[in-house]
Amino acid sequence: MRAEPVSEEEPTLARAAAETGAAEPARPRETRSDRIRSALEALLFSSPRPVSEKELAEALEATPEAVSEALAALAREADVRERGVGLECVAGGWRYVTRPEFDALLRRFHEVTERSRLSLAALETLAIIAYRQPITLPEIQEIRGVNSASVLKTLFEKKLVTTAGRKTVVGTPFLYRTTRDFLVRFGLNELEELPRPEELAEDLAATVGEAAEGFAPEAAAQPVPGAGEEE
Repeated sequence: MRAEPVSEEEPTLARAAAETGAAEPARPRETRSDRIRSALEALLFSSPRPVSEKELAEALEATPEAVSEALAALAREADVRERGVGLECVAGGWRYVTRPEFDALLRRFHEVTERSRLSLAALETLAIIAYRQPITLPEIQEIRGVNSASVLKTLFEKKLVTTAGRKTVVGTPFLYRTTRDFLVRFGLNELEELPRPEELAEDLAATVGEAAEGFAPEAAAQPVPGAGEEE
């Protein structure tokens, strides 16, 4: 009996099937938080940006539950006055930050002489975008009552705002929204943490009220010695 010739494709298919069948099973995920705590701390300490729990779980090959437990433990350990750093959740991720009372010390040590502050115009424009996003430049200018193009450009360069498509109106202007860097800069985990406008109004009213209570009309009415007299 004559043997049938073997096609060139058959060895390839057989090898591929063998390789597929020989694939190693997925490694089990670590479930104990105490076994990943030190590695988790090292990852967060070395990262220049907030790291999400999903990223941490993938890097550590651990379950989400183990990562959450380890993060909670590290946060508790850092939440004492004796520690110089704290662990916070911001912009959907976790990061280590220095405690605010050491700000002056760190600036002096690292020779940081200037603060990266936003102007009042930039803060006003950023607040409008944060609460009204997505929003167009003409809409921003209508609310502010002044030309806001240069301020918006500054916020864009600082990566605090970005485009969010175009609005389907005449001229199809760009829509703008805040970025993840905005959340990081203002220490927010998500936009829902922004205070509601009515809360801001109540806080402002309370502040003004406290200032008014501390103002003594009698003292203000006392004439200044020599006032109104000619020298």
